[in-house]
Amino acid sequence: MTRMSRARVARRIAAGAAYGGGGIGLAGAAVVGLVLAEVQLARRQVGNGSTPYVPNAEGRYGQTYDNPGAPLRLTILGDSTAAGQGVHRAGQTPGALLASGLAAVAERPVDLRNVALPGAMSDDLDRQVTLALADQHRIPDICVIMVGANDVTNRIPATRSVRHLASAVRRLRTAGAEVVVGTCPDLGTIEPVQQPLRWLARRASRQLAAAQTIGVVEQGGRTVSLGDLLGPEFAANPRELFGPDNYHPSAEGYATAAMAVLPTLCAALGLWPEEERPDVSRREGFLPVARAAAEAASEAGTEVTAALPTGPRGPWALLKRRRRRRVQEPETAATEPTSHTSQP
Repeated sequence: MTRMSRARVARRIAAGAAYGGGGIGLAGAAVVGLVLAEVQLARRQVGNGSTPYVPNAEGRYGQTYDNPGAPLRLTILGDSTAAGQGVHRAGQTPGALLASGLAAVAERPVDLRNVALPGAMSDDLDRQVTLALADQHRIPDICVIMVGANDVTNRIPATRSVRHLASAVRRLRTAGAEVVVGTCPDLGTIEPVQQPLRWLARRASRQLAAAQTIGVVEQGGRTVSLGDLLGPEFAANPRELFGPDNYHPSAEGYATAAMAVLPTLCAALGLWPEEERPDVSRREGFLPVARAAAEAASEAGTEVTAALPTGPRGPWALLKRRRRRRVQEPETAATEPTSHTSQP
């Protein structure tokens, strides 16, 4: 599928989400059914050697920074990838990596909360957002959402997925939080999925990712394409970057993901100045939002954020290919847990 075709499909899905439609498939009902059967078979093969245990990484990071201001508050929402399933140490989870990296850039402590739930689909975001906003005195400064893979494997209509995600972003933005969404990862990188269904899984994943980007940007959030989990390294080195179950990322895989997401978090919080104009040498620029979404879905690590409110073909967005920043595992996990109860 060409990027222009993907842009048209993404526009239709996003429009269906906005106006309550539910009949638009990701890649056609027959195709999705075929993908589902293969992915379900793959899921029966993955999981060997893995555990549903998810390390609790919640707490305060960067306590050594002597900053008189209040700690930044970072909340993670989404599914098992957001929760950090597949690794054994709290410091290896994406939340811990992002909190530690954010603290280093901001030179101030960061309080991390994680309400993500393994197995969650986009319709669980309403519950998660309610948890994130329950304490009006501790509204997050910034939220990271990673969701979408389970929607594809469970045949959730793309319009419904995008509608739930857009609603979650709108609620968080209305409450005053910045929002960065890691869009649906590329299920075509899962090793047990064979060709030609690997290609079909990739197609369905990228269509959802592009539609997610439109829905998020229209609600004032930013997206970062997770694609093949943020880089060609996953296709080239699946044994290194996937965990023991060949489905969830390994510690190195999560570090690669965090390395791509962190610059967008910092930009959203104004922690480093934005360039005055897009870098043409990195193929950045202003595009109609649907085209930007399609471009991002095709290249992992690409950021899309709102730009002009309208143009010749509707709203426009800024497509950025930020230079990735190395994120290292914290030497220790958070040492000052927050007072709320952990997400089950």
